[in-house]
Amino acid sequence: MKLFFDSRQAAHAPAREFHNGGWTPYAETPDRTAQIVAAIGNVTAAQDHGLAPIAAVHDGQYLTFLQEAWAAWEAAGREGDAIGYTFPVVHRRRLDLTRIDARLGAFSMDASTPITADSWDAAYWGAQSALSAVDAVADGARTSFALCRPPGHHAGADYLGGYCFLNNAAIAARHAAARGLGPVAVLDVDYHHGNGTQDIFLRDDSVFFASIHADPRTDYPFYWGHADERGEGAGAGTTLNLPLPRGTDWAAYRPALDTALAAIAEWGAKMLVVSFGADTYIDDPISGFALQTADFTTMGRRIADAGLPCAIVMEGGYAVDALGVNVAAFLAGFTD
Repeated sequence: MKLFFDSRQAAHAPAREFHNGGWTPYAETPDRTAQIVAAIGNVTAAQDHGLAPIAAVHDGQYLTFLQEAWAAWEAAGREGDAIGYTFPVVHRRRLDLTRIDARLGAFSMDASTPITADSWDAAYWGAQSALSAVDAVADGARTSFALCRPPGHHAGADYLGGYCFLNNAAIAARHAAARGLGPVAVLDVDYHHGNGTQDIFLRDDSVFFASIHADPRTDYPFYWGHADERGEGAGAGTTLNLPLPRGTDWAAYRPALDTALAAIAEWGAKMLVVSFGADTYIDDPISGFALQTADFTTMGRRIADAGLPCAIVMEGGYAVDALGVNVAAFLAGFTD
């Protein structure tokens, strides 16, 4: 199985984030990619597909903002990483905003996703890795893996958050459909709900989105991922949320996975994009499930047994010392 990655993805390295009422070291560190590459090896360079497949998912003004934000922050004479501090929670008007603080708030869902000088390049090449993984499947591979960093599933069409800037899974799904691999389903098995992916496809009946995640009544992102969210308009019935309580182990997780895979099969998917987060691991510092390393292999095998061509995109996982082993264990389920 090929691992697609570009070294520019590791350059994004904010110093800190605002979390639970205070400053804390940034959890989504470049060491994450180093651990995964060391455990898996055989890195294949991502191919540059340009901006068009990204623009097929993300709003043009948002993409312009991401490319210009750091320069605007520097021009304003600011120090440290760029982070918003005011957010349009009542309604989000399309305004001609000039001050960088206003633009940061307009295109952000939280204050834990700083922008640095290298954020755009890292996110861009993360998306290119996801696109390259889809190409590998289109060219005949049964499964491929994109080491996407920064992760993507919290990013909406026009907002960043949750360490995410570009929604790699959504970009991959759109590209897979364009390559004739559809109908496409996205299966999100990160600890946190993929709110950005849900938002992007909420009214779209061409992509099925299923997510198994921590109950948003107790965990980030709180405002999305409840079981009664099933899609809207033309997309009604194409969203499936399976929230689980803190402390969930494999015995409790497995039935939810079976439910998600059965729904994907019933919907008629021909291609699967997996948003894989290893933050369901028992020792993850910012999560609360209880999966063991061996459970990731079982999970991967169960998904592989669904029989669909699969592009896997990396999402979360913050127990850095165990991350490479856990990712390798998951991928082993597709190859053993």
